[in-house]
Amino acid sequence: MAVPVSSFAQRTRSRFGVHLQRITSSNFLHYQPAAELGKDLIDLATFRPQPTASGHRPEEDEEEEIVIGWQEKLFSQFEVDLYQNEAACQSPLDYQYRQEILKLENLGGKKNRRIFTYTDSDRYTNLEEHCQRMTTAASEVPSFLVERMANVRRRRQDRRGMEGGILKSRIVTWEPSEEFVRNNHVINTPLQTMHIMADLGPCKKLGYKKYEHVLCTLKVDSNGVITVKPDFTGLKGPYRIETEGEKQELWKYTIDNVSPLAQPEEEERERRVFKDLYGRHKEYLSSLVGTDFEMTVPGALRLFVNGEVVSAQGYEYDNLYVHFFVELPTTHWSSPAFQQLSGVTQTCATKSLGMDKVAHFSYPFTFEAFFLHEDESSDALPEWPVLYCKVLSLDFWQRYRVEGYGAVMLPATPGSHTLTVSTWRPVELGTVAELRRFFIGGSLELEDLSYVRIPGSFKGERLSRFGLRTETTGTVTFRLHCLQQSRAFMESSSLRKRMRSVLDRLEGFSQQSSIHNVLEAFHRARRRMQEARESLPQDLVSPSGTLVS
Repeated sequence: MAVPVSSFAQRTRSRFGVHLQRITSSNFLHYQPAAELGKDLIDLATFRPQPTASGHRPEEDEEEEIVIGWQEKLFSQFEVDLYQNEAACQSPLDYQYRQEILKLENLGGKKNRRIFTYTDSDRYTNLEEHCQRMTTAASEVPSFLVERMANVRRRRQDRRGMEGGILKSRIVTWEPSEEFVRNNHVINTPLQTMHIMADLGPCKKLGYKKYEHVLCTLKVDSNGVITVKPDFTGLKGPYRIETEGEKQELWKYTIDNVSPLAQPEEEERERRVFKDLYGRHKEYLSSLVGTDFEMTVPGALRLFVNGEVVSAQGYEYDNLYVHFFVELPTTHWSSPAFQQLSGVTQTCATKSLGMDKVAHFSYPFTFEAFFLHEDESSDALPEWPVLYCKVLSLDFWQRYRVEGYGAVMLPATPGSHTLTVSTWRPVELGTVAELRRFFIGGSLELEDLSYVRIPGSFKGERLSRFGLRTETTGTVTFRLHCLQQSRAFMESSSLRKRMRSVLDRLEGFSQQSSIHNVLEAFHRARRRMQEARESLPQDLVSPSGTLVS
């Protein structure tokens, strides 16, 4: 079972109640009365130790109950016998355990007998955990995956400094040793592990490693999740262990969560700690972002465009390239001095796609522009920038031909947009013009590319293109990602809701008025038919009000 743990304080308050009891020799399990042959298992309660004739229970060694805290060290009889000998101590942890054991001996001995623990610092947790069996079968053979995963330890380790940031001459180790694999293949998920163990040996033979059994494994990862395996017994009944050997024994045990509930002042203190931690983390993130965020001046709109010339298709000749530029309206629009508003793609050979030949450019470009609305009294909609493009083809002799002109207005809404621009080119009548275009290149061109739409230099009321002969050519596809920045977008949500409600009311009024107009029209038509009926002679009108043929 895996449950989230909110804080370190709760982990330190965690208490686990363990109750271990020997039932009887498992040889009795092979006997079942005839009336109970249909049962699969015998109820463990039938083997509960009974009081003796004198009223005393069996020897106290058969039952033990203890409460264990998180990462609390309870020494086994093997560890007590081992660390009492100073020559067996090799690490600082061994000497620490020796001092604790000597202190316990002076105080009357340890409180536990069969139940003990291995904490995250013990050798069993770091080196011998992968050696335990996954089942109770005596013939269990670990699979290849189990053997390989045994070398991947998911916990904090004392890594040697020589494996650190020193530049090695050999970047790749072609023949890694088992020790090299064991030391380098570590999953970077720090875990704290604790094992609740039991010594199930005979009464006079406690302290032998072969009689050690794992009752429960507790793990806490860096995400605050505690894993209990097996789960707390609760109302499910006790677990049982059947020992091996000449004299098989049957044991049952329970594991319960007996942690005290957190006091209100502790929860409040924990909330303050988390609030302070999150505040510092927010300040850290703010320091990474910095304060150099540029804001536009009041009344200005900044337009960012990240675009791409995607493709061109439907043209007569091969080896195409596109010349494009953005024209800003002369009033209220401007761009930075370093900003380039034009570009030329690479020359791209076409590829047959169905009935058309397509040139895939994937040419990126970007630019920004500013719109400054100086006259706030003016309610006219602003003019928007226009994207012009010119498609040309290049032959083997580096001669180019104009394949088409096109223009499209940039989207007025932010977001991603895909635009397809249809192009045309001017043509000259006669065979000579077509021969010239085919053999030596060159054709009619526009002196002013803005003539595709309305030239900026045009001042009249009507623009006449009479006499200009054109021919429709292919299409160019643009993909534009537009961003807009303005202080006007920072209006309060209440204002937006109020504007939305006003629009809804106006829309409702318009719908009601249109319905009212339709009904009025029906009423007028009905009155006219009634008046016409009344003006006719009575012998031509039937009692039902219809005309008589």
